[in-house]
Amino acid sequence: MTAPLVAVLDYGIGNLRSAQKALQKVGADARLTSDPAVIRDAHAAVLPGVGNFGACMSAVRTAGLEDLVHERIGGGLPFMGICVGMQMLFTESEESPGVTGLDVVSGVVRYLPSSVKRPQMQWNRLRVKGGGDGVGLASADPMFASLPPEPWMYFVHSLHGVPSDRSSIVATVDYGCEVTAAIRVGNVFAVQFHPEKSAADGLGLLRNFVDAARLVAA
Repeated sequence: MTAPLVAVLDYGIGNLRSAQKALQKVGADARLTSDPAVIRDAHAAVLPGVGNFGACMSAVRTAGLEDLVHERIGGGLPFMGICVGMQMLFTESEESPGVTGLDVVSGVVRYLPSSVKRPQMQWNRLRVKGGGDGVGLASADPMFASLPPEPWMYFVHSLHGVPSDRSSIVATVDYGCEVTAAIRVGNVFAVQFHPEKSAADGLGLLRNFVDAARLVAA
């Protein structure tokens, strides 16, 4: 079976290698890279991230990756954002006023309510749009194919993305409010949780992403 090439975008902040290793575990030729040639040759790309929105955006721009992100997304190939990698796809964030995001998803990254402990650092059960309706996840996003109706995922975050078009939200969790857990905008799928730290359910989601990349490689 062909191992599709998945570019894990390397901008030097956070434990980016954990995402790479998880993708390799589920069958990808995953490479941590900032090399434009490798990124352009890849069948899919992943933007992970931990830490501060502004610092991560600065690092992405310093590494020369901003235009490549838009190029890969514009090319229609599978693209995934993880945690702060998801947040960077938004227009802006309350965490870093005045810093523009990648603006792939129109909307604002907002703090979780002050009534709950921040960060949310725990496992939480997803409410998947189209799932839990008595027919499994048949009508849900393909990234949730073959997962349980309410998969458990691991979260570490103080903010979440609030898209202008709420129809792009494909999964939520409850944590003081309805928290955006996953979004879909065309070929872009992004999650606030850490699938690479979410045991079988997280690896199942990453396997679905790799399968999407494999279709491109075929």
